[in-house]
Amino acid sequence: MENIEGMTRSGLCTEFNENNIGQTVTLMGWAGKVRDIGQLVFIDLRDRSGIMQLVVTQDNPELLKKAQTVHLEYVIAATGKIRQRSNVNPGIPTGQVEVELSELRILSKSEPLPMQDNAKEENRLQYRYLDLRRPEMQANLILRHKVANLARNYYSDNGFIEIETPVLIKSTPEGARDYLVPSRVHPGKFYALPQSPQMYKQLLMLSGFDRYFQIAKCFRDEDLRADRQPEFTQIDLEMSFVHENDVMTVNEGFLKKVFKEIKGIDIETPLPRLTYKEAMDRFGSDKPDTRFGLELKDISDIIKSCGFKVFSDVAASGGSVRAINAKGLAAQLSRKTIDALGEFVKTYRAKGLAWISINDDGIKSPIAKFLTEDELNGIISAMNGEKGDTIFIISDKNKVVYDALGALRLELARRFDLADKNKFNLLWVTEFPLLEYSEEEGRYMAMHHPFTAPMDEDWEFVDTDPGRVRAKAYDIVLNGVELGGGSIRIFNPDMQAKMFEVLGFTQEQAYSRFGFLIDAFKYGAPPHGGMAYGLDRMIMLLTGSESIRDVIAFPKVQNASELMSGAPDFVDEKQLEELSVAVTKYEEEE
Repeated sequence: MENIEGMTRSGLCTEFNENNIGQTVTLMGWAGKVRDIGQLVFIDLRDRSGIMQLVVTQDNPELLKKAQTVHLEYVIAATGKIRQRSNVNPGIPTGQVEVELSELRILSKSEPLPMQDNAKEENRLQYRYLDLRRPEMQANLILRHKVANLARNYYSDNGFIEIETPVLIKSTPEGARDYLVPSRVHPGKFYALPQSPQMYKQLLMLSGFDRYFQIAKCFRDEDLRADRQPEFTQIDLEMSFVHENDVMTVNEGFLKKVFKEIKGIDIETPLPRLTYKEAMDRFGSDKPDTRFGLELKDISDIIKSCGFKVFSDVAASGGSVRAINAKGLAAQLSRKTIDALGEFVKTYRAKGLAWISINDDGIKSPIAKFLTEDELNGIISAMNGEKGDTIFIISDKNKVVYDALGALRLELARRFDLADKNKFNLLWVTEFPLLEYSEEEGRYMAMHHPFTAPMDEDWEFVDTDPGRVRAKAYDIVLNGVELGGGSIRIFNPDMQAKMFEVLGFTQEQAYSRFGFLIDAFKYGAPPHGGMAYGLDRMIMLLTGSESIRDVIAFPKVQNASELMSGAPDFVDEKQLEELSVAVTKYEEEE
């Protein structure tokens, strides 16, 4: 094995082109394809920028012999002269040129790779360091770097100060589960890893920094999905002396910059805004995908007196009957497909799926016999039904109807490719409920977090009708995915104390968990608000990746483990003793 003593790399592969013909350069990287045709050897040298074709000719027999020993993924250093390439490859940036070598060093050999380009994800994650050599993965992480750098520059240019907040903090269980870290010097006590820098950034506003931002690592011990990880990264910010509009406006500027510089897209600002109520009524979701239609409509008034009890009884009991029109899809919706969709909505607690199909030979519907002609025509008219349409109807409690029809809307879009993948629809959702009732907890819980400020005009209802109180909260949504969110915060100590009371905390419990924050607010807290973006999720959407794991260097899998290193793992008894931790029960994994 050789080294690079006496050699200095001239640059990355794609920094050279036909303008550099005749120059002598030194390049270093990994060997891709190696083509030995006897009198010539071609090597595709790869670095993070791309590929440069190297060529060794019979004019240098010793070098040719050495080049013939190079195999896939060998690490090499090569010096030579840039010349015009005979077999032009327009598909790569260096496709006009190649480097005729005068020196070749083999720096490191590689065994045959344990994974191929089409390897299953488990195999890719087990050998993640090899997976990250793939150009697609490198492009994802380089784009991630660019967005993080844009954030730093943009927020710095707009008066924000980057401040790091602690990673070892006090556990304040309210919402997702904390990851706990035992303290060696305080036996029996634990730190928590932050789910967000929420309380610290509010304290920074109280400290007078006025505008703060941070690219912050956060942790949540929750079940994973395609767009979630136990550790994730936020672009986090907070501002003093602001209203909701101030926070949204400065962040629209950031999004405008990201889409222009990363995607070459000019987004129009101000972005569209929907209240939470309008988003739920129209799309059945507080993160609506507006790239396609299929909007929900409430038809409760049309059927409230009909003879079909499944509809009329729900309408009379305070629920709702709502529908979507699958425009022009009737011919593609076989009975088998409709039955499958009926089973699909049951996973969202809907009891069933009614439908009306308008075909060339008339109307087909299993519920037509329960409705008068006027009622049937009234539904079709309200839904703008025409030949070729199929109307889907669900009746139940509002939450069930929203969840089921909202999910059905997305499922139809997925099955019939209704959403333009090249379209990026951004919008704000505002005026969320401040509180939501948890049947499991038997109490009201904060929809966002306990520091979110209520709408001024709604606060009077906090005791008599808590579910009516709206929050000064806002989420930014991209193509049906929550990209980030935030709120104006409570800065009045009396209001914060009342909020804890509404959430079911005694004064002692509130002080035990949040005492340092409660005390701080006694000393002059400015009005303030902020938000945070999920950086991982943002990059997933910008790259069109199917999983958030494809935009994180070393991600976890579904059970929160890392296949490459084997984390989490058992530790030595000595370590546990030092931490005053006793493991009561575990089983050795096979």
